[in-house]
Amino acid sequence: MKPGFVRWVALVLVAALVLAGIGVAALAVLGGADERPDPASIPTSTPAPGSDTPPRPRLARFYSQTLTWDWCRGGIDLCSTLEVPLDYRHPGGETIRIAVLRVPAADPGQRLGSLVVNPGGPGAPGTDYAESAAVPGNVFTAPVLRAYDIVGFDPRGTGSSDPVDCLSDDQLDAYVAQDPDPETPAEARTYTGFVDAIGAGCAERSGALAAHVTTIEAARDLDVLRSALGESTLTYYGASYGTELGATYADLFPDRVGRLVLDGAVDVSLSSRELSLQQAGGFETALRAYVQSCLDDAEEGDDCFLGDTLDAALARIQQLLADVDANPLPTDGDRELEVGNAFYGLILPLYSRESWPALSQGLRAAFDGDGTLLLRYSDIYSSRGPDGYTDNSTEAFYAISCLDDPWSIPASEVPTELPDFEAASPTFGDVFAWGLTGCGGMQVTSSEKPRDIRAAGAAPIVVIGTTRDPATPYDWAVHLARQLESGVLVSRDGDGHTGYTEGNTCVDDAVDDYFLAGAVPEDGLSC
Repeated sequence: MKPGFVRWVALVLVAALVLAGIGVAALAVLGGADERPDPASIPTSTPAPGSDTPPRPRLARFYSQTLTWDWCRGGIDLCSTLEVPLDYRHPGGETIRIAVLRVPAADPGQRLGSLVVNPGGPGAPGTDYAESAAVPGNVFTAPVLRAYDIVGFDPRGTGSSDPVDCLSDDQLDAYVAQDPDPETPAEARTYTGFVDAIGAGCAERSGALAAHVTTIEAARDLDVLRSALGESTLTYYGASYGTELGATYADLFPDRVGRLVLDGAVDVSLSSRELSLQQAGGFETALRAYVQSCLDDAEEGDDCFLGDTLDAALARIQQLLADVDANPLPTDGDRELEVGNAFYGLILPLYSRESWPALSQGLRAAFDGDGTLLLRYSDIYSSRGPDGYTDNSTEAFYAISCLDDPWSIPASEVPTELPDFEAASPTFGDVFAWGLTGCGGMQVTSSEKPRDIRAAGAAPIVVIGTTRDPATPYDWAVHLARQLESGVLVSRDGDGHTGYTEGNTCVDDAVDDYFLAGAVPEDGLSC
């Protein structure tokens, strides 16, 4: 994993619990599996004839697509497939498939249109995200779910779309489990070996697709999807890296921007090094907030199992990682908890304050010599199920990130970076510094040129930042709102990744009013 870039895991540790209830909620909306209507009878948007002109005439056949919907995933959702060019420079050449999933508006009489979502990553499947969004409060409030079809798509190279493949499952296990902060020459050789292996693997196992999974190309696909959905403008909610995708779309197609909300924003102007450095600081801030919460509870009568002071607690966590590096912990299965798994198992619950109790459970168990829970959290992070990986998000994360920006440093230069990264994050800094080498093995290049993203002429775009967001630091939202000519900043004072439906009614009301009535929040709204 290249930890120096933004990674979003939809719904973090509560995902398994939430997904268990999706079927019931969705069937309640649709009337039960035995009463499913003909998909063709469920309302969709129909643009006026000739109202949607493709960017280039040679793309007309893609823009004139009509999506055919069929019941899927146990008869709960509607699924379809979109066809797009592999290479937009050659639209008459090879094509690829984009998987699309739609949750119909709960109240067809109030339907406003389609709301397209992206959970970030890059590499996370948007179809899964849309499916989980069917439950009010997971992603959207009930009023929004009544008014919009929620549409998710797996961006090119990810999920059930034509996917990139870079490593075997056994290689992926070793890749995730390796020491992300190699201290010995042997560990460094293993680390750099995987840097080369994943880059070579993407090129060898994915063919031409490996060079065509950029954010810019995904944004072009998003406009084809908008047209196929029958929408004259795009209504969109993007989280984490999904904000970069949304901002890129707005820059490419400013006249097609409808109601865009970018939550947990990425500062698209920063270099890879600066993104990594600031994200290291973001996770340090989140970890310290978690520890301080434990200490505050202790002042009210509950013991903090981590220690008596902030420094002592942080030192104990750091020592745990060192101990696991030296001696992996047993679990309730055949696999041990290795240090890479321990790192990701620690990182994942920091994405959401609701997951802090789960982190405490995992750490308590690890201190007692049981690595089961931290390994489970690491598996959720990397989309690993009991029998292997459930999607290719780990490989897609690498392929998309490194194709967008292949910058890296050789391992020999990491020591010169350590002081800056350790100052930003005493706990995680070394890991993020080593992450700067991650794209060194990339063997393909993008045909797309980087863009100075401004979205000139676009309708208002709402950008949300959370003050103690670990993965996308708050300043990133401030800067993105300034970069976008029509950016409107909404700030949430709180913990966790993203701000909408995170328990802050001020943020929720602002977003709902925007989606439902087009009421643009006051720029600089503080919640």
